[in-house]
Amino acid sequence: MAIFLDEHSRVIVQGMTGSEGTKHTRRMLAAGTRVVGGVNARKAGTSADFDDVTLPVFGTVAEAMAQTGADVSVLFVPPAFTADAVTEAVDAGIGLAVVITEGVPVHDTARFRAHAAGSPTRIIGPNCPGIISPGKSNAGIIPADITKPGSIGLVSKSGTLTYQLMHELKDFGFTTCVGIGGDPIVGTTHIDAIAAFEADQDTELIVVIGEIGGDAEERAAEFVRDNVSKPVVGYVAGFTAPEGRTMGHAGAIVSGSSGTAEAKKRAMEAAGIRVGRTPSETAALARAILTAG
Repeated sequence: MAIFLDEHSRVIVQGMTGSEGTKHTRRMLAAGTRVVGGVNARKAGTSADFDDVTLPVFGTVAEAMAQTGADVSVLFVPPAFTADAVTEAVDAGIGLAVVITEGVPVHDTARFRAHAAGSPTRIIGPNCPGIISPGKSNAGIIPADITKPGSIGLVSKSGTLTYQLMHELKDFGFTTCVGIGGDPIVGTTHIDAIAAFEADQDTELIVVIGEIGGDAEERAAEFVRDNVSKPVVGYVAGFTAPEGRTMGHAGAIVSGSSGTAEAKKRAMEAAGIRVGRTPSETAALARAILTAG
């Protein structure tokens, strides 16, 4: 099994005809993703060629869903237009909107996340690599050839560390890897993904990757302590980061001792999560648990 995305998912791409949309649509198709069309109001009624596949371009998300049965949208839309594009997808009732775009204003994200509340739409991102269920479907920019299907569920703020852990644990493989994004406000949280992995019968171990700043990892640790029966391994990027500086992601800002990697590590370990100080050490912890089990 997988969470949020599987071999039955039918994917459209908002911004498919742009340079990034074109490149990654081709990669998603090569990975076996069922991409069924794109959305660009200015090019409605045309088509786009991807090697041996020709995909239609629709004027709206609603039209694309009606014509193709799509239930997932991947968004490669410039930051200034992202909020409107996500809102359109939510209004059309898409099941999953994967927002790859970096640099979306935080108030825009807050607006479209609030707009999606109570709707059938799950938002992943923005500023994220997307989601992959290896061997089934890939919605976003995660490399599809660095791992295989298996029994680990991975949720991460960091795209690069998502790739590294996927590669280091490729001998065990993954049910699903979710890159939730590193902005201060995101659509899907660590807790959302952890809860789904806990409910997924094929996920045997959960890997949680966080980073300095905010309190998402502490809240996730509390959730694990109270609700999760499966083993959880974690890593927090930023053990050597200077205090008080934004490091990489917009959400990675530390205030005093709050939000430091060490503080997050202590909170996670207090909840029973085994935490590595490096990605490789984290992978080794996961491997030891799976081998012993």
